[in-house]
This record gives sequence, structure tokens and C-alpha cells, in this order.
Amino acid sequence: MKTKIIVGNNSAAYTEVMPKQIYTGVFTKKGRWTLAWIEEIPGVNAQGRNFEEAKENLHEALSLILEENRLISGRRNTKARREKIIIVTS
Repeated sequence: MKTKIIVGNNSAAYTEVMPKQIYTGVFTKKGRWTLAWIEEIPGVNAQGRNFEEAKENLHEALSLILEENRLISGRRNTKARREKIIIVTS
């Protein structure tokens, strides 16, 4: 397995790979509820009456957490330098 790391704001580098955000959803049945969380990001949790509802709720929770984390980071570090980091494993 090869790992390639691309760092920087050079748009030419991004045409080489298509960045994707792939996370692992973990689902378990607890009584009448299906509990779900994202394995790679602590705090992204959801539940639903069935698998489909839990999956929809987990997707929404992940979207909200990612959006809020970007907003919080931007407010705290207005002068901070930001660069894209892409890790590609093949």
C-alpha cells in the first residue's frame, strides 16, 4: 500500500487526485434504538428507530460538526495560515 501526502494551496496538485472525505459509520442495536457514531471523529453520534433513520441522523450530525468546527477555527485563528492536506492511500 502506497501513501501519498500533498500539502499546499497549489491547485495543480489537486488535479492529480480527487479528494474525498470517507468516514466509517458504526451502528449497533440497543433495545428499540439503533445507535451510530463516526469512528474517526469523536463526538459525532446519532440514533434512530431503525438503521436508515440512524444513518440519516448520523450524516446530518457529521455535516453539522464539520461545518461548526470550520466556523470555530476560522473565528479563533483569523491570521493563521491554512493549507489543504490530502492523504491518498493506494
